[in-house]
Amino acid sequence: MSSAAVVTSGPLEAALDDYLAHLRVERGLSANTTAAYRRDLGRYVRHLEAAGRTSLGAVRSGDVAAFLTAVREGADGGAPLSPSSAARALAAVRGWHRFAHAEGQTADDPAADVRAPTQLRRLPHALSVDAVGRLLEAAGQGEGPVPLRDRALLELLYSTGGRISEVVGLDVDAVGWLGAAAGDAGAEAVRLRGKGDKERVVPVGSYARAALDAYLVRARAPLAAAGAGTPALFLNTRGRRLSRQSAWAVLQGAAQRAGLRDHVSPHTLRHSFATHLLQGGADVRVVQELLGHASVTTTQIYTMVTPDTLREVYAAAHPRAL
Repeated sequence: MSSAAVVTSGPLEAALDDYLAHLRVERGLSANTTAAYRRDLGRYVRHLEAAGRTSLGAVRSGDVAAFLTAVREGADGGAPLSPSSAARALAAVRGWHRFAHAEGQTADDPAADVRAPTQLRRLPHALSVDAVGRLLEAAGQGEGPVPLRDRALLELLYSTGGRISEVVGLDVDAVGWLGAAAGDAGAEAVRLRGKGDKERVVPVGSYARAALDAYLVRARAPLAAAGAGTPALFLNTRGRRLSRQSAWAVLQGAAQRAGLRDHVSPHTLRHSFATHLLQGGADVRVVQELLGHASVTTTQIYTMVTPDTLREVYAAAHPRAL
């Protein structure tokens, strides 16, 4: 038997496989998220092996700090990372070492005191209410089932604040009634499945509900006729589930027709959803639940994009503001 027929992995690779299995099975991370961890931690393994470290127990804090410097500068042969990407890689490294220490695989945690590079905090871009209205109107221009689908898709993205992957991943039976008995009027809602396979129920406004009704009654059946049958809510012209890339193209086309000069992405509608809710007086913790954020600190960045509202509240509430 030739040596090429046997493929073995070292202790670091074996430990990494164990950690990735933990993320996938016990923490329920998606395949895409697990793959991102593998990319970052695979680069870390190569860095450690080049430094002569053969096991996690041999790693010291200086090795972790050196890895951070190497990926920022591209000194390890990989592409240089931005501060945000380097911070993401460091977070993956910290998680691995924390897990290994908790499982008794190492005597200490060498990554605990290594700090991420300072990042400029970029504010999320949000469209004005008027711009969102023009975008949604532009999505429904034209005849046939596709404009009805496109309008329903973008209305639902803005109405729920859902991620593009969550919305194109919806099945027809994920749309239902919230807090209403059979035959009673109620609020339309969707069940979105987010990061970590966590499910949340999000109400749907009347505009999105009307667009969904029009799509389901007049457009979905003609699109479905081209395929072999699928429970997907949003279909392409071949009768299959609409992809994230196709949904992105729908949004770009609508933004162009609406004359929006700023860059518009699916996350722009998510940012706009959160910003407009907060401007309307919604509690940040309610917005956190609607967005599916694990921590309220992630949601609080949206409060930074509503200075006019903050000034108005301050002027109205502080006894010596005026």
